Amino acid sequence: MNTALRFTYQDYLQLPEDRRYEIVDGDLYMVPVPIPYHQKVSRNLEFQLHQYVKEHDLGETLQAPCDVLLSETDVVQPDILYIAKERLSIIKETNIQGAPDLVVEILSSASERRDRGAKQKLYARAGVTEYWIVDPTSKTVEVFTLSETGYQRTSLTNHSDTLHSPLFPDLFIPLSDVF
Repeated sequence: MNTALRFTYQDYLQLPEDRRYEIVDGDLYMVPVPIPYHQKVSRNLEFQLHQYVKEHDLGETLQAPCDVLLSETDVVQPDILYIAKERLSIIKETNIQGAPDLVVEILSSASERRDRGAKQKLYARAGVTEYWIVDPTSKTVEVFTLSETGYQRTSLTNHSDTLHSPLFPDLFIPLSDVF
């Protein structure tokens, strides 16, 4: 097998449009369609985040599918993302070109290893300020904040608690409204 083979954004554009894909460090992954509960959790969390961002005129929230180009060999579709008002110029007509300020990944059995491994490292390397990992099975949200050495977990919140974020100090999301 040729280990030098790396997929690029140009390769990605040639793929069939009836499926979802990501490229992480040049490796191509097919992304399965999320189950309904995943979508419910995503909608509930994105709704709360979007309301907060809109009320405070902070920028823009978006949800998958939306291509985020972090490099020519890194194209991802985070479940939810936020881009600060002063950085809205990275939103282009067909994709996001650069690191969002916040990325939220909702785990599934097919994605957990990649979301906690290669994608977490990729987001840190690209400069994503904050990374949330949502686990619908355990009904928890882990918040990671970027430091000089990578991500540091700043909180682990369960379904009976309220989610707080260093990026949004006044944001309080009761996880009972998410799960």
